[in-house]
Amino acid sequence: MAEEKYMMRALQIAKGGEGRVAPNPMVGAVVVADGRIIGEGFHRTYGGPHAEVNAIASVKESDRHLLKKATIYVTLEPCSHYGKTPPCAKLIIDTGIPRVVIGAPDPNPLVAGRGVRMMREAGIEVIEDVLKEECLEVNKRFMTAHTGNLPWILLKWAQSADGFMAALNDAGTPEAVKFSSPLSMVWMHRERANVEAIMVGSNTRRIDHPRLDVRHWGGNNPRVIDCGSDTDLRRLAEKLREEGVTSLMVEGGPTLLGSFIRCGLYDEIRVEESPVLLKMGLKSPELPQDVFPEERQICRENIITRYKRIE
Repeated sequence: MAEEKYMMRALQIAKGGEGRVAPNPMVGAVVVADGRIIGEGFHRTYGGPHAEVNAIASVKESDRHLLKKATIYVTLEPCSHYGKTPPCAKLIIDTGIPRVVIGAPDPNPLVAGRGVRMMREAGIEVIEDVLKEECLEVNKRFMTAHTGNLPWILLKWAQSADGFMAALNDAGTPEAVKFSSPLSMVWMHRERANVEAIMVGSNTRRIDHPRLDVRHWGGNNPRVIDCGSDTDLRRLAEKLREEGVTSLMVEGGPTLLGSFIRCGLYDEIRVEESPVLLKMGLKSPELPQDVFPEERQICRENIITRYKRIE
């Protein structure tokens, strides 16, 4: 179907904003007329023009007359409010584009159907839910945060093949072990670029001395949050969401990670397993029963498994 073909293209270019648009969603837009793409764009950076603005602006002067009979494909419902930029729904109306195809609704209370309603009231034909699941998935962090009172939470750890996160020295003190390879480190930094905040515990800071940045990948460094042993994790997560944080990665040790699991505070879990055998040390947390292995990747000798929570 043509609708799905052009929406798939919009999804592809939406990912160009990865690591740079949070807390906004990644959005792509494609303008089609007479069976060909005459313009396309994506949301490039937080605070910058939205995908619809960039797509319409990319249309050549020689093709501008085609906008009056064009269709614009957008992965997320166009916004209807004045924020850092003017409403995209109004831009589409003012441009004279007669038809809009949308991938997923925007759960942000400032939009949430208002964009669709504004365009329909202006006489524009609006088609919804084309490749909806794919469009929701690309912005799972944004969607989770705007449909509840918590950020999207990823628990992450690396471990030995026999299930230990750290070694113990002769005095019984934990010592860091390098599980990641140079390549898997790059993959990890890409993960960091896709979250707004990283949380670590005091023991992890003391043992691993992590830098917690994205030096091996392009994008914004996440905010680092230290967590003490007496912290109310749920309240802390709620406070982060109140402050506008939509995604959180927990890179702590087994104590902090285990506390998040016991509190039910996780959407996904990412485990990197190295072929190293330690035989003794700090045991990794036990996976909760309500997750399933959604994706497994081989990175040289390491295995990275992503577990998704059953909804």
